[in-house]
Amino acid sequence: MIEALLAAVREIPAQAAPAGAVGYPSLFLLVVLGSLVPVVPTGAVVSGAAAVAFHSSPPALPLVLVFGVAALAAFLGDLALYWLGQRGGRSRSGSRWLERMRERAAPDRLEAARRKLDEHGVAVLVLSRLLPAGRLPVMVACLLARLPVRSFVRGDLPACLAWTATYQLIGVLGGSLFPEPWQGVTAAVGLTLLVGGVPPVWRRLRSARSAG
Repeated sequence: MIEALLAAVREIPAQAAPAGAVGYPSLFLLVVLGSLVPVVPTGAVVSGAAAVAFHSSPPALPLVLVFGVAALAAFLGDLALYWLGQRGGRSRSGSRWLERMRERAAPDRLEAARRKLDEHGVAVLVLSRLLPAGRLPVMVACLLARLPVRSFVRGDLPACLAWTATYQLIGVLGGSLFPEPWQGVTAAVGLTLLVGGVPPVWRRLRSARSAG
């Protein structure tokens, strides 16, 4: 998985150069796919693309384009998934989407998401996008609360912008540490996977300690 991810991200810049015609569509498709099917590490994709864009000369335009493409893809992916979830709540043919989303959301995290949605409204979407495995429980909570698409959009748009900015900063940090683009991509992907992997491990350790 990691080798395939690195290979995909390495296509993005020159491709991350302003004249590239393949990298940006690849970035867009990977992020949309990761939003719909949470098996693609989209944060690592964005960080890797930003790391390579950082090594472009000059880097400003490629970084802006990576940010814009990734944010738009994340937003459209979220919107499509929310629409499918709403359709699942209204029709038998679409119910499998809602059921799959509920299956992926742990019951305790779903309950916590519902409480936070009641307390803070759509603002909770911003934090959920930044937390590992936090997006889906909050989205399911919004669906169960029958939140209108317009209200979901109002919370999800800044969430996608904040998410993209966070992972792009990780990519720029990784890119700035090494002189070669591939080294920056490796560092950025490693940092992203570390950021995403530490919280779940910490929760498991706390649960094991509490059980003990």
